[in-house]
Amino acid sequence: MRDGRFIVFEGIDGAGKTTQIGLLEQYLRGQGRQVWCTAEPTDSVTGGLLRDALSGAVPRTACEMAALFALDRIHHNVRPVCGIGAMLRGGRDVICDRYYYSSMAYQGSETDPDWVRRMNLDCPEIRRPDLCIFLDLTPEQSMERIRRGRVSQEIYETQERLETVRERFLQVITALRGRDRIEIVNAARPPEAVQADIRALVDRL
Repeated sequence: MRDGRFIVFEGIDGAGKTTQIGLLEQYLRGQGRQVWCTAEPTDSVTGGLLRDALSGAVPRTACEMAALFALDRIHHNVRPVCGIGAMLRGGRDVICDRYYYSSMAYQGSETDPDWVRRMNLDCPEIRRPDLCIFLDLTPEQSMERIRRGRVSQEIYETQERLETVRERFLQVITALRGRDRIEIVNAARPPEAVQADIRALVDRL
C-alpha cells in the first residue's frame, strides 16, 4: 500500500483553516481516498497543558510553550495507533491544522527563533510535510472574523500580536521554501475561491 500524503494548513488565527480543511477532506474522500484530519495541540496530556496556557488559565513562558509544542509534535508523529506516521503508512492522507511553522512564527517571535527552529527541524521524529498551505489574511481581517465568530479569545488573538506573528510567518516561509514545499493562498476571498486554489495545489501531489 502506498503511503498517504501529509498536508499542513497554517495561518494566523481567523484565517479559515477549519473551513478549508473540512472542504478538502470532502474533496479527497470524493476521490476515493482515505483521510485523517488532526490538529495541534493534540488531545494528549501535553496538548491539554498547551490548551490551558493558550486560554490564559495557566501562564507559561515562550520557552515553555515552544518546548511543550515540540514534545506534543513528537508524540503526534510517533503514536503507534493514531499518530501521523502510522496513518500515513496505512495509506491515509493526513491533514493537520498547524505544525512546526506555527511554533517558529508564534514562539519564535517571543524567544530565540533559531532555537525554536533547530528543536523542530533537527528532530528526527518530527517529519516534513509533503505540502504546507499558508492561508494569508491581514491582522485586521483576522480580528474582524474572530470578534464575529468567537465567544472568547486566546492569548495570541490581539491585533498587535497577529501583526507580529504574520510578519514572522512570512519570514519563516521565505527561509524554508528551499527545504519545504510551502504555498501561500489568499484567504480573504470567498471560501469556494480559496478552496479551488487549494485543490489545484493538492492535485499536483
